[in-house]
Amino acid sequence: MSDMIKQVIVVRRDIHMGIGKLAAQVAHAAVLGAEKVKATRREWFDSWMMHGQAKIVLKVKDKDELMQVKSKAEMLALPVVQVDDAGLTQLEPGTTTCIAIGPAPADMIDKVTGELKLL
Repeated sequence: MSDMIKQVIVVRRDIHMGIGKLAAQVAHAAVLGAEKVKATRREWFDSWMMHGQAKIVLKVKDKDELMQVKSKAEMLALPVVQVDDAGLTQLEPGTTTCIAIGPAPADMIDKVTGELKLL
């Protein structure tokens, strides 16, 4: 299934967010990631849209681990976006909450996130 396209959102678990806040942060990542890929890798975006917009949400323990995942994705030239909270509700301004990788080929993303656990 090397032609499968998916998006992976990776969330920090060391910051305390309510369920609604967490859902909003994941939604921000999904939209930002999709918009980036739509502008830069249209064929990936179109395939992803046509086949159900697969999304997987994974977790890391802290910001350091999140930044390691981000760096690995960038080294493989995968599209990555980072969500930094505006600080209007539960978090300090600029708190990095999550990243989105893709939409991109699943086999490429799995090289970066294959060992992470589901949220």
